[in-house]
Amino acid sequence: MDTQTLARNDATRPSGVRGIIDLRAYAERVAVTRDWSAGRAAPAFADDAATVSAIAPVGEGQVAARPCDEFVIVLAGEIELETAGGITRAGANRSVVLPAGLRFAWRAEAGTVAVIVACPAASGTASEPVAIDEAAPLERSNPPLAELLVGPTPSCRNHTDYRSATGELVCGTWDSTPYHRRPMLFRHIELMHLLEGSVTFRDESGSATFSKGAIVLAARGARIAWISEVHVKKVYATHRPA
Repeated sequence: MDTQTLARNDATRPSGVRGIIDLRAYAERVAVTRDWSAGRAAPAFADDAATVSAIAPVGEGQVAARPCDEFVIVLAGEIELETAGGITRAGANRSVVLPAGLRFAWRAEAGTVAVIVACPAASGTASEPVAIDEAAPLERSNPPLAELLVGPTPSCRNHTDYRSATGELVCGTWDSTPYHRRPMLFRHIELMHLLEGSVTFRDESGSATFSKGAIVLAARGARIAWISEVHVKKVYATHRPA
């Protein structure tokens, strides 16, 4: 992560935790736009592999085809997407993936705000929007590495709704029993929307706790600990280099 990106992050990161960005706070002042592609706020995070930015679309428009997979989480209002396969609606606190190359029309009322994780891609792995299914059955997944854990190994579960052609962008739902993980260097970025529970992130300069409803970003280059004392469930969008 370059110095310019870190400087932007410093304006939105809470409690001095470097690389943890409160995306609801970041998106509070985004200007309205009628341009899906060019009307986005200065990114909360950006590098060659991923960009995380806010948009406040109003009215309607057409998108011929975006050269990236886009994970969209609606913070307020509703976005309606019309494709050859029908209409998809994403209301407040819901998420949908728009695969690279998708042609769609969009409509949104005033007051709609969303955050988009965009990752360059030659083509998507679906032909229609993919809604994140928060109620999908979860399957057992790998816990954090044993050498990073302080205390018992948690029980973790996962459901993947979308995986990019390269396997680098993965979006879905995850949950876990409580655990404490030592600080770990993030080679990836991860947007997290907490559906249940709470989690504290900590680094050498401070800590910040987020609870149900929070939408946060762990930026590439962050070195943070995870501390959860209750069951946590989250929607996630993760970009991890192959």
